[in-house]
Amino acid sequence: MNDKLKKSQLARLGRIEGQVRGIARMIEEERYCIDVLTQVRAVRAALNKVEQETLGDHLEHCVAHAFHAGSEKDRRAKIEEILEVLDSRRS
Repeated sequence: MNDKLKKSQLARLGRIEGQVRGIARMIEEERYCIDVLTQVRAVRAALNKVEQETLGDHLEHCVAHAFHAGSEKDRRAKIEEILEVLDSRRS
């Protein structure tokens, strides 16, 4: 992962961590359910962004390297990894 993306991802994850703590406080304070759900959706969207950017970086670097310099076994392994990740996103 390049340094710019790494810093961006760590900052985003820090914000997500704060959001999750905020949701816990909201629940402790018995805040309105729809407000809690709205924040949960925001966290989910932020995590999806982290996932999307990490997958993109993986494709650009790890997978590209396997296809340019790797063996057939390496290429097949990368394809299987991606298929498994994409399949698990549907759940």
